[in-house]
Amino acid sequence: MTATTRALPDLVGGADTHADTIHVAAIDRLGQDLGDTEFPTTAAGYEAALAFLSALGTVTVLGVEGSSSYGAGLAHAARSAGIEVREVTRPDRAHRRRRGKSDSIDAYEAARATLSGRADAAAKLQRIEAIRALHNSRRSAVKAGTAAMNQIHQMLTNSPDTVRERYRRLAGKALVNALAGSRPAVCSDPVARAVLTALKALAKRHQFLSGQAEELARQLRELTRVANPHLLSLRGVGSNTAAALLITAGANPSRLHSESSFAALCGAAPVPASSGRTTRHRLSRGGDRRANHALHTIALVRMSNDARTRDYVNAQRHKGRNDPEILRMLKRAIAREVFRSLTRDLAPPQLADLRPLRQSKNITLTAAAAAMHTYITKITRTEKGTFPDYDLAQRYRTWLQAA
Repeated sequence: MTATTRALPDLVGGADTHADTIHVAAIDRLGQDLGDTEFPTTAAGYEAALAFLSALGTVTVLGVEGSSSYGAGLAHAARSAGIEVREVTRPDRAHRRRRGKSDSIDAYEAARATLSGRADAAAKLQRIEAIRALHNSRRSAVKAGTAAMNQIHQMLTNSPDTVRERYRRLAGKALVNALAGSRPAVCSDPVARAVLTALKALAKRHQFLSGQAEELARQLRELTRVANPHLLSLRGVGSNTAAALLITAGANPSRLHSESSFAALCGAAPVPASSGRTTRHRLSRGGDRRANHALHTIALVRMSNDARTRDYVNAQRHKGRNDPEILRMLKRAIAREVFRSLTRDLAPPQLADLRPLRQSKNITLTAAAAAMHTYITKITRTEKGTFPDYDLAQRYRTWLQAA
């Protein structure tokens, strides 16, 4: 008679992650400790960690603390191996005072949080982290470029007359290009030469940062289009605002279970501010401020460019509501649209038929732009889908079909 092989139990894994090491632990379905050990944060270390857990049983789920930072490599390796990965938040201080702290304790605690359901959020995807990296890098480039431009204007104000009079009538890109192409060495006055040298350095810095921001914005636009093309089709949503909303949603997947929770996450939920005979709500001051700023930007774009939004704003003003109240209502409505786009995997409107339809009827871009009361470049970008205007696309298609 041959001996039967004992089946390995199902287990839940946990990982405490650091810059150079990861500590993994395993527990069974009853919460009993099965084993733990430490591995380096290398590809071989991640493979060895998963092999260690698999030797103890069948890994059903792995809880990782810091799945978007120190634990990103382990989370990616686990997903590639077909293991479900959960995001584990850091235990509160009161719990740590009771249980103590060590890498082994934290790894077991990550596993128990996953088993109990306290860690129920999916691990953050590397695609969202890529968007976060590009978004943050672009923001810093734009901020540094603005600081350089402010320095240029301040320095020109205090510069010698020969320098100030030469450049005072220029502004924006023309000023930067003129300063970047200047020749400080020809100035006979040493003070003017030094100031112009500094201005030239600032102008070249601004040019470099502007080019860097444009390249990062291009890459960010491609990633956001892949991540959620429908989000970019919403009125007033650009690659920058879409990136901010995708980052907020990707970092907080457990808070996307309803429209109201997402609105609260973005600081767009109504907060009661009534007193006496006055019944009103105010803007929320909580939530993710970058997501709130993205909703604010979208609302401002719609207020200036969208006819339906302008009509709505005028109607609310006639009812006696002020601009902050109207903005709050707009942001809440936009949050509802964004939530549907983030959670329903909607397809964006199709644009590929516009160019063939126009060419089949021998209509030039000039004639199309004149009929749509817009620029040729806007028609071209909408046809190609590079910077599409989806409202224009709908009107454009209707006009082409009737032409």
